[in-house]
Amino acid sequence: MTIGPASDGLRPVDVLTVVSVADVTPSVRRVTLSGTEAAVAAAGPTISLLVPRVGDAAPRWPRVAKDGRIVWPDGAHGVSLRSYTARRQDPLAGLVEIDFVLHGDGPAATWAAGAVPGASLAVAGAGMLGERPAGHLLLAGDETALPAISRILAEASPATVGVALVEVAGPEEEQPLPAPAGVTVRWLHRGGTAPGDSTLLADAVATLDRPDGDDVFAWVAAESGAVRAIRADLRGRWGLSRAQHHAIGYWRRGRAMSPAG
Repeated sequence: MTIGPASDGLRPVDVLTVVSVADVTPSVRRVTLSGTEAAVAAAGPTISLLVPRVGDAAPRWPRVAKDGRIVWPDGAHGVSLRSYTARRQDPLAGLVEIDFVLHGDGPAATWAAGAVPGASLAVAGAGMLGERPAGHLLLAGDETALPAISRILAEASPATVGVALVEVAGPEEEQPLPAPAGVTVRWLHRGGTAPGDSTLLADAVATLDRPDGDDVFAWVAAESGAVRAIRADLRGRWGLSRAQHHAIGYWRRGRAMSPAG
């Protein structure tokens, strides 16, 4: 639903309501939310998500200016802004699925850990994933990047070839990840190593040879330090231009996980 009058050139945010909660793996919780067709259609793939405090039945939501700027209410409001990738959207049914990684005690993970049907989130805007169609794909990310990697693989041409590298704690954290026949999905298990302390992802990319030709695109999202190492490898050893890769730190070691994708 939409709340408040759209006065002063500001529009209200779209509020989504939890309809179901399911644990996909021990550390990933999938929350299905409902809203109007327009709100769900506008809610992705990358969503500017407004997360209220747990148990706050009447959050003080911000409003949005014509230029997309978020205008916060004066005083304490108890709402946090986080960027997430919708795992799935069905505008006609008014449903959107968002996966939350439950590591840490950040506002989004805390909210998701206690989410129940009837709870609310709000959406302030949306963006793109940064991917580009290419004959050869390299995808690399940790559990925070799984929704985005899933969407990219689902939308890839059946003729696409390449590899998807996904770092997770162990086999219990693997999820079904359909991919074109020519794309190999490799799960990297960090075992007892804490998220952000492993070099598995960067090491795995370092073992790959650059594909021939220019029809190559690399998409990378994980802890910021890992992403920096991989980006340097792709720009240096692989020689990829800015148009041939998208690498973004979804979270930073020492801070609560707040994936942007």
